[in-house]
Amino acid sequence: MPKMKTKSSAKKRFKISATGKVIASQAGKQHGMIKRSNKFLRNARGTTTLCSADAKIIKGFMPYDR
Repeated sequence: MPKMKTKSSAKKRFKISATGKVIASQAGKQHGMIKRSNKFLRNARGTTTLCSADAKIIKGFMPYDR
């Protein structure tokens, strides 16, 4: 049987943790920092875990990273 393909965009944006949660970078930090508040920028540092509904979609894009 042929292997399933991994979505390249998902591979670049998301990572699966050891417990199976999907880790993603915080949204809203690519451009336009001048209009964002300092509180927003502080809270958007680092990474976050996706909710279960979103994680289910992403795991379908990365079949071999479970």
